[in-house]
Amino acid sequence: MKKKYVLIGTGGRAEFFYGALARDYTETCELLAFCDINQTRMNYANRLLEEKYDHPKIKTYLSSEFDQMIEKEKPDYVIVTTIDRTHHTYIIRALELGCDVITEKPMTVDVEKTKAILDAIERTGQKVRVTFNYRYAPHNTKIREIIRDGVIGDVHSVHFEWALDTQHGADYFRRWHRNKRNSGGLLVHKATHHFDLVNFWLNSAPETVYASGGLRFYGRENAEARGVTNFYQRAHGNEYAKDDPFAIDLEANEHLKSMYLEAEKEDGYQRDQSVFGDGIDIEDTLGVLVTYKNKAILTYSLNAYLPWEGFIITFNGSKGRLEVIVREQSYINSGGSKDDEGKLKEKTIRVLPMFGKPYEVEVQEGKGGHGGGDVVLLQDLFGEPTEDEFNRAASHIDGARSIMTGIAGNISLKTGQAIKIDDLIKF
Repeated sequence: MKKKYVLIGTGGRAEFFYGALARDYTETCELLAFCDINQTRMNYANRLLEEKYDHPKIKTYLSSEFDQMIEKEKPDYVIVTTIDRTHHTYIIRALELGCDVITEKPMTVDVEKTKAILDAIERTGQKVRVTFNYRYAPHNTKIREIIRDGVIGDVHSVHFEWALDTQHGADYFRRWHRNKRNSGGLLVHKATHHFDLVNFWLNSAPETVYASGGLRFYGRENAEARGVTNFYQRAHGNEYAKDDPFAIDLEANEHLKSMYLEAEKEDGYQRDQSVFGDGIDIEDTLGVLVTYKNKAILTYSLNAYLPWEGFIITFNGSKGRLEVIVREQSYINSGGSKDDEGKLKEKTIRVLPMFGKPYEVEVQEGKGGHGGGDVVLLQDLFGEPTEDEFNRAASHIDGARSIMTGIAGNISLKTGQAIKIDDLIKF
């Protein structure tokens, strides 16, 4: 019997899921309906289903008709790809109506919403999966294997630097992510990937978090301090934007035009706001210190305006050191092929034994987005389940642990204090 799916939130991340269902998993899965606040955007998703995936149109429901959709379509799973601050609303309601949930990361954005989701799971007995595609990238799985097998002994410290460039990094400051109430800031929305990887690699959970940082590059005040004098609210139709390398032209990209520009009349959402405008309240420069339950420590940095995209990470252990450098292809969300999102450009994994000769670890590269992780994740979600020695499928507990590092970091940014996770929530 086929598993039945509905999807709520037909924005930039949705096609990753509905495209796979329509293209690769029609034998085992059935996509029944879209749900969104915006009918124009749902109509465009249906157009893509027909023209790009040779799949018939499916029913559409406005978000106010969510309960009605569940009642009529009777799905087994609800896929949640709305803006982050509404994830909990649809996760909880789907659970209450008897559905399991697949949610885009981050699971939610603050302590109260996290508790509400965990309570709903316990109350209903339904399941929530969080789609951490980076776990599935072959190089990230290999890091887990090296640490698990004790190659560098017990890991005592980790240094993790994530670089977002002036194309991808800037994109978080053009759209709804620029407001912390929507996204939890980059410590939650983006770094949830990174904190989940550390939890996964170390097979541990965060205990204490201290964070420092702020808005240092984007935003109007920073631009004024650098001598910028020409400002605008959004790029579309503005002369100043034509000479701004940080601006995007929605009109010039058919996908962005159809999904956002033509849908504005319904909900007023502007996808091309100036990254040097007013109203941005998330950070672009962040440093975090985390202590884990296994006593390992993490020093983490995230910068969103750098000349390259990717990460550098080192693990220091009782038997040696592991050094990893990964460069990713730059991209704008929904501005091109899904396979280009997080696509691997180059990587190096190097083991330095304490008393031996350093050597590089070869890893067979995966194809597609997020270092080849996307394809493996989709198979895990929608295909026939297979045994996984690395337990990469992320549960609601994994989802909660990853965001709690960022949520605690946000509290630390406000208070200037180190924050104990157990004081906020119990797992």
